[in-house]
Amino acid sequence: MSKQSSPKGGRSGSARGRRPKSRSAAVVSTIIGVVVIAVVVLQQLGVIDLDGDAAATGTQDSPEGSSASDVDQARERLEELRVEDEDDPPGYDRALFPHWDGNVEDNCTTRQVVLLRDGEGVETNDDCQPVEGSWYSPYDGETFDDAQDIDIDHMVALKEGWRSGAHAWSTEQRQRFANDLESTQLWAVSASTNRSKGDADPADWLPPLESSHCDYVVSWIEVKHVWDLSVDPDEDAALREVLEGC
Repeated sequence: MSKQSSPKGGRSGSARGRRPKSRSAAVVSTIIGVVVIAVVVLQQLGVIDLDGDAAATGTQDSPEGSSASDVDQARERLEELRVEDEDDPPGYDRALFPHWDGNVEDNCTTRQVVLLRDGEGVETNDDCQPVEGSWYSPYDGETFDDAQDIDIDHMVALKEGWRSGAHAWSTEQRQRFANDLESTQLWAVSASTNRSKGDADPADWLPPLESSHCDYVVSWIEVKHVWDLSVDPDEDAALREVLEGC
C-alpha cells in the first residue's frame, strides 16, 4: 500500500508518514479482544480453569472442611501408626473410661461443652443443659433442634481404643482419652448414626454421608496418632482407600 499525504490543515507533522492499519489487522485485533473477554468471563463462571498449578498437580480441595494440607498431614501420620493384628483383651468395661467429666468449663460437663461448641444459637439453663439451639450432624447431613437427639461420638470408640492399646493404660489416661477436647475425638452427631457405628473402625463403618468420609478418616488418624494407638491391617487399608479419594 502506498503512503498517503495528509491533507492541508489535517494531522500534525508527527502523524505524517504513518502507515494506516489495514482492515484485516483491525479485524484480528477485535477478535483477540473478544476472545480475551470471553475467557475471563468463562473463568469467573467456573467453566474453565486457568490455574496452572492445579492443572499441573491435579489436586483439588477436599470436601467438607478437610484442606489439602489436612489430608497430606493425615497421610504422613498414617505412615507413623503401628499396624498390628487386632487384639481384644478381656475385661473391657465403659466404666474403665470415666467420661463426661463435670466442671470442665464453668459448671458444664464434657458432653455439654461439645453441645455448646458444635451447636448454633445454643441457650442453656442454670445447669448448663441446652434448652434451645440446633445441631448439624456431619455423619448424615441432618439438623436437629433438640439436644436429646444428639449423641457425643467418640471418634475412636472407647472399646476400639481398648483394643488398640488403651487396655494397658491407667484409669487416668483412659479418662483423659474419653474426655479429650484438644483433638477431634468428640463429635456431636445424630443419635442414630452414633449407635449404628458402635465400636466399629473404618474398615467396617463409615458415615452414611459420603462427602464426610475425608473429614472422618482425617480425624480418625489424628486421634490414633495423638494417643499412640495401633491400627489393624484392614483398618489401615480402609483409611488408605478413603484418603486416595480426598
